[in-house]
Amino acid sequence: MGLSAQQIRDSIDTLASREKGFAEALEHSGYPEARSRDPGYTTLLRTIVGQQVSVAAASSVWNKLEGLLGDGCPAETLITQDFDTLRGCGLSRQKQGYARSLAELVLSGDLPLDNLPDDDEDAIGYLTQVKGIGRWSAEIYLLFAEGRPDIWPAGDLAVQEGVKRLLGRKRRPDEKRTRILAKKWSPHRGAAAIFSWHIYSTGFEAI
Repeated sequence: MGLSAQQIRDSIDTLASREKGFAEALEHSGYPEARSRDPGYTTLLRTIVGQQVSVAAASSVWNKLEGLLGDGCPAETLITQDFDTLRGCGLSRQKQGYARSLAELVLSGDLPLDNLPDDDEDAIGYLTQVKGIGRWSAEIYLLFAEGRPDIWPAGDLAVQEGVKRLLGRKRRPDEKRTRILAKKWSPHRGAAAIFSWHIYSTGFEAI
């Protein structure tokens, strides 16, 4: 349940009316498509499964896990499996630790995915309780699964490159600088992030 196509368009139009770089990028690359994921435990578990492996490898592991655990790999079923059983599905020791951390927090109620705080930083704090879920993963979840409009994953290299191109800079800003530069784009930073990925993929460069 990410941002809708209309929300993205409206936000980009607002930013394009304020900044030349957005207007030029919009003329060159057009609007990005909406991207969304289902909110909840299963999306976070898939994030863990997909870390540092190819899309094909992640899909293979996920299909094996669902074959073993059932649709969505329920937390209460996952938590009962032993190491060798999960390893047989392709889940490494490290990722098993992450998956168990997620399942335990969900089952205990310490990670209320259906009722995360409205404050984005507080919500990120809840999500990063999970081993293996860092700030970037938490921000991506909040943007694409909850559709929070002002999420800004400044640690993402493609977002940093997008900011460089939008502002016509010679060097890609680091995470800290990327956060500072985008403050003026609030409360539209979620759409700005999606647009950054879009113009990066389409090859836009500011004149």
